[in-house]
Formats: sequence, structure tokens, C-alpha cells
Amino acid sequence: MTETQRKEINNYGDWIREKFAYKVQKISIDAGFSCPNRDGKKGTGGCIFCDNNTFNPSYCDPKLTIKEQLREGKDFFARKYKDMKYIAYFQAYSNTYAPLDTLKRRYEEALDDSDVVGIAIGTRPDCINEEILDYLEHLNRQTFVTVEYGIESANDDTLRLINRGHDFECSRKAVEQTAARGITTGAHVIHGLPGEDKNEILRQAEKISALPLTLLKIHQMQIIKGTRLAKMFAETPFPLFSAQEYISLVAEYLQRIRYGIVIERVASQSPKNLLIAPDWGLKNYQLTNLLINYMKEKGIKQGDKAFEAPP
Repeated sequence: MTETQRKEINNYGDWIREKFAYKVQKISIDAGFSCPNRDGKKGTGGCIFCDNNTFNPSYCDPKLTIKEQLREGKDFFARKYKDMKYIAYFQAYSNTYAPLDTLKRRYEEALDDSDVVGIAIGTRPDCINEEILDYLEHLNRQTFVTVEYGIESANDDTLRLINRGHDFECSRKAVEQTAARGITTGAHVIHGLPGEDKNEILRQAEKISALPLTLLKIHQMQIIKGTRLAKMFAETPFPLFSAQEYISLVAEYLQRIRYGIVIERVASQSPKNLLIAPDWGLKNYQLTNLLINYMKEKGIKQGDKAFEAPP
């Protein structure tokens, strides 16, 4: 790809439009899974920042069956778009953390819906194994499948602090094993975790860029009411980025991320009634537009400072 062909960000919207000849929308599903650092296998209480209510949409209710959640989600989006197809997004908690037979039933219940053209599976890198990967590789030959791992940080000290329950090497292995099966592989990272300043975040970009990822989600550290992080922040406040500082940081970070990685998002927006800080007063699309305009003004593009190696 020539310099003139590269956009400021290799964005998910363009990428997904190349995959499908029609409009597709993710529908979030809470399939009732848990996490190994919640149920006592590795720890209790989960990650110190976690509250799944911050990203479960109103139509996503684990008391409903998967088919019912899909119906609610389709009704929700039908008001905005017509002739839509859907990707069932298994989002809440760790969606490979169950026996294989259970996973098959829940994934295939979603895929039985004629409007569902694929699945996206959010999980932890320590909740995958060869048996599950064998099945996902088989499923990937039949439909659109993405697996998204919560990496959060490439710093093992930070991962211990946030009670993540795994190290970065675990993340690296999971991503490599999944991508080697030909499965579209994504990752999630958080900018602004306690103890990580701008220099540390930029240092980690090279490690993330070196992974055989297709997709990457980035978002800012958010302090959510009722979490252990909220208690920590109240007792010993740590610096949080302003909106402008965050935009500048993400622009520099993306310069270090190879252009072959598709950026699915650059920020997250928690419900205002749950959010303690930072409250920027910006919707995700507004912050994304500000970021792209900033990158244009500075002549910055994703991958400017990255070694573009094949995954």
C-alpha cells in the first residue's frame, strides 16, 4: 500500500464493509459465562476495574435466552437500519470459559438465527485450549468468526496490580495459537492503567504490534462506581488523561502499530450514572473525529513508526 492510499487509521468500518456485501451490526449477548478470577479458580472479585454493566446494552440480559437476546437486539437496531444482518457478539465476561459442549450449544443457538452471519467471541487468553481452538477452526470454515482477547497491558507488574490473573506471555501465546488456525484474532488494551504513564504505554505498542492480530480495540481507563479501582482511586488518586492528552497519546501509539492491524475502536463510553472519571463529555464518534483531525493536522498516520511485518 502506498503512502497516499493509507488513511490516518486503518478503521474497522472500512474493513467490515469489505467482508460483507450488506450492512452488518454486532448484537451483544450475555450467555451467562463467568471468569476464572471471579469464581475462585484463579481469584475472586475479577479485575479491579471491571463492571460488566458498563458495556452491556439495555437489550442484553442474561435472564433471557440467546434467541431472545438476539430478538431484542434486532428490534433495537431495526429502528435505525433496514435490511440489516448481524454478528452475535458474545461479550460479557469470558466466553470460552465453559466445557466445549456448552460453548457449542450457545454459539450454535446464535448461528441458528437466519439473520446472524457470524459470531464474535470476547474472552481471556487463559480461557482457551487446543480442543476449543479445534472447534473454532472448524466453525470458522462455515461462518465468520472472530476471537477477541483481553490483553489490557503488556506490563506484567500492571497485570498483577489489576488482578488480571495471567501475564503477557499468556496473551502472546493465545493470540499466536488462534491466528495460526486462520481465525480472525483481536485484542483489547487499556490506556491509563494505574502506574502506566505515556512513555510506558508507548513502550508497549511495539509488543502489541508484533502480535499476529487482525483487530485491535483501545480505550481509556475509566473509574467505575463500586469497583475496587474506585476505592483505590478515592484513597490514592492517580493521574488520568484529559481528552486532549488522550488524543495525543493515541495518535503517537497508533504510529507504532503496524497498518495491517484494523483499529476497531479508540475509546469507550461508560454510562454516566456509573462513571466517576474521566468525564470528557464526548461520545465515542466525537472523540474519534477529534483524533483523526488531530492526526491530519500533525501529518500522523497509523504505522508511521512501525515495522510492517506479516502476521
